Amino acid sequence: MSGYIIVVLVGMVVSCLVAFAINVMMPGSNTTSTEDRLSAMASRHSSSSEDNQKCSLLNGMDEQYSPVTRILENLPAFTDYLDQADIPMQPAKFIILCSAAFVGGVMSCILTPVPILLAPIAGILFAAVPISWLVMKRKKRLAKFGRQMPEALDLLSRSLRAGHSLSAGFGLVASELEAPLATEFSRAFEEQNFGIPLDEAIEDMADRIPNMDLRFFATAIVLQRQTGGDLAEILDKISHLIRERLMILGQVQALTGEGRMSGAVLLALPPVLFLVMLKLNYDYVFMLFTDPIGRYMLTAALITQVIGAMVIKKIITIKV
Repeated sequence: MSGYIIVVLVGMVVSCLVAFAINVMMPGSNTTSTEDRLSAMASRHSSSSEDNQKCSLLNGMDEQYSPVTRILENLPAFTDYLDQADIPMQPAKFIILCSAAFVGGVMSCILTPVPILLAPIAGILFAAVPISWLVMKRKKRLAKFGRQMPEALDLLSRSLRAGHSLSAGFGLVASELEAPLATEFSRAFEEQNFGIPLDEAIEDMADRIPNMDLRFFATAIVLQRQTGGDLAEILDKISHLIRERLMILGQVQALTGEGRMSGAVLLALPPVLFLVMLKLNYDYVFMLFTDPIGRYMLTAALITQVIGAMVIKKIITIKV
């Protein structure tokens, strides 16, 4: 009984430490997203004479944030990943969330009759939940953005033929369409209103959203503004190309549906069978953890499972 009390106390201490780390490491709520965006736009166009002021500002910020936060804020790829998923969360906070989930998975094995050797695996599974949620949310948002591109280009083309400017067309797209495309076009429209050249605002939008069609659109806009031409006709052709590609992609998804289902079944069968056998014959399965040969077999099974998942993913993924 005393052992369980110690485990509970340790869990409470870990939870308090995680809460304390979140409060200490996270920036305050005084800095809004609008202020962050204005600061980024201002620093983008700062001259060489303002570099000293920027360095002094960063030095002042160093006194407010911990070293861990400064290291995590220097991960632009992960920050962009969170932005692409439309998750208003700092990288440090998300990593702390994953760490707390890992601790929760380990504690669940300690407080239950589950073998203690499964604690690291349970921790990894619990930590994978927020990561999987992030990946799925980002994938869903980017897919919806890609489906909205033809409609946005058609609206831009009609706006240009009606006599509106390209920047006014961006505002029209931002007001008429839905998120996430309206959000990104609205951001580019606001940046242009704040004084950033429209070409640069479009390039920044293409950098934020890893979409091949958006990159084509940005390249066409930049080239047309430099060399001239009928932009409305160019947008119509890009829209037609995107629609044709989406149609082919749908056909590919239909033809590879059987392979994706087979891959899901093959990947889910070993862990499900392991849990069933653990329930039916505990001693028989537990030999995989106690016997040295069983550990080698379990390691080989995990490695081959990962390799099989990668091979199946490679087979069913067809780029269009």
